[in-house]
Amino acid sequence: MENDNTVYKIDTARLLWVLSLFIPGLHRFYLGKWGTGLLYLFTGGFGLIGTVIDYFRLPEMVADANRAIEYKNVLYHGIPYTSTVNQKKKESIELVILKTAKKNNGIITPGEVALNGDISIDQAKDYLEKLTTKGYAEMRIKTNGVIVYCFPEFMTETKTSGFEDF
Repeated sequence: MENDNTVYKIDTARLLWVLSLFIPGLHRFYLGKWGTGLLYLFTGGFGLIGTVIDYFRLPEMVADANRAIEYKNVLYHGIPYTSTVNQKKKESIELVILKTAKKNNGIITPGEVALNGDISIDQAKDYLEKLTTKGYAEMRIKTNGVIVYCFPEFMTETKTSGFEDF
């Protein structure tokens, strides 16, 4: 799957490959392979054999070129790695909270959210407190002293007991 943030596009590389039948190496110049682009230009793409082989390798060559750009962005500019290749899309904290609340009958702790969302407990607590101030959740204290956050729409009648009275 091609990422929308990629620098090199497979369609452009294919078009330049077709033109490389007349001016060898254009697709390689496009992908930043200047050395082999010049070699293809001066040798006719190794008698067009290299050009024909490149046709089957184009998707891999485009992916490699895009990975190289992303690697340089991380290495030299500190820009985070954005490739979607073999990466699970990270869920928003809010979605993690809601899924956890539904699974736990409306009662969750910052620790559970941190575990399920791969975030720190402080981040989870801050987000839960924001949801509480907006009225989406309630902060309660269980009889054993644990502070929990309750989402009434996910709670069942049997889960409303076991809290300290205010």
